[in-house]
Amino acid sequence: MKYKRIFTIVLDSVGIGSCPDSKKFGDEGADTLGHVAQHFGKELKIPNLIKLGLGNIREDNPLKDIAVSNDSIGYFGKMQEVSVGKDSMDGHWEMMGLPVKEPLGFFPDGFPQELIDKIKKFSNRDVIVNKPYSGTDVIRDYGEEQLKTGALIVYTSGDSVLQIAANEEIIPLEELYKICEYARSITIDKPYRIGRIIARPYIGENKDNFERTSNRHDYALEPTGETDLNRLIDSKITVLAVGKTNDIFSGNGISEGVHTVSNFDGMEKTIENQKKDFTGFSFTNLVDFDAKFGHRRDVEGFGKALIEFDVQLGEFLENMKDDDLLILSADHGNDPGFTGTDHTREYVPLLAFSPSMKKNGSLGIRTTFADMGATITDNFNTEKRSTATSFLSQLN
Repeated sequence: MKYKRIFTIVLDSVGIGSCPDSKKFGDEGADTLGHVAQHFGKELKIPNLIKLGLGNIREDNPLKDIAVSNDSIGYFGKMQEVSVGKDSMDGHWEMMGLPVKEPLGFFPDGFPQELIDKIKKFSNRDVIVNKPYSGTDVIRDYGEEQLKTGALIVYTSGDSVLQIAANEEIIPLEELYKICEYARSITIDKPYRIGRIIARPYIGENKDNFERTSNRHDYALEPTGETDLNRLIDSKITVLAVGKTNDIFSGNGISEGVHTVSNFDGMEKTIENQKKDFTGFSFTNLVDFDAKFGHRRDVEGFGKALIEFDVQLGEFLENMKDDDLLILSADHGNDPGFTGTDHTREYVPLLAFSPSMKKNGSLGIRTTFADMGATITDNFNTEKRSTATSFLSQLN
């Protein structure tokens, strides 16, 4: 065992430029970090990410004003996704050795009436909207109608998701969760096969003060096969999940999962994991980049969130032990400087660091996200391994 503890932090949607198959997804030219860096220039103050080698990843097409560091303290590269989608579920499953090969159900024009009718019958409530919509816009435009009628706000996006927004004063959380659990139970298989059902609770009295709460809950499909998380658990290795990671894997292969309410909270809980004496893997998702800024095409908010994260990253780095390994990456892109409001098919950054490292260097372009999980299982000598390629031996 090279490292006693491995911490992976997924910066949800922080892509680093179009990959070869971006055109197939209508995402040619998407560049999440590139457009954020272009917008901020020298004001994008992220010294810890730069120190880890973020600016070294794209020497052929440098990120504006993000310095190339000859003295980076770790290893850097980028990864390309092979899964058929660009959703968080696809990205996280692939990281853990289970690429998604079968397309999920997409409903760009809204869900079939027969599915809506089943939800109406189960919930004894009417359903409104049923079309693609921004999560914040939909409660602004339909929240007051929900207050009057008690109807469910059902909407989707460019991803394989069915989302139900509900004002907590009108539809209590317990009721909303039960409705979402039912929707999950009837959309597992074809013809629907929806990746995630998401409960989207909010509060407020009118369109001017509606606000989504942290009581969101994702009901993802159960993993369709064994993941590297299962392999770790089978080998008696502790797996700690922070943020929506637990939901994405439906609790499979996870020893302990904690909910978070923000990026800041997610990093605080990750730093709390640092203080624990365990042998194993801590897997964090920081969703604000995606949910609060990417989908809303808010370049300014996205960059400020990176700056805020970098401060906490500095604290994390200070607390690392010699036998700790940090891996930073993302699950897809969501370019706030691009058209539309959906995820973007991009490479994702790969940064790896341990205080025990004596060298630095490039990890190149990994041809699948699964190389990350292969590295983690390689480190912990699990009984089974995925067929992806570990980069553990390159970390010196």
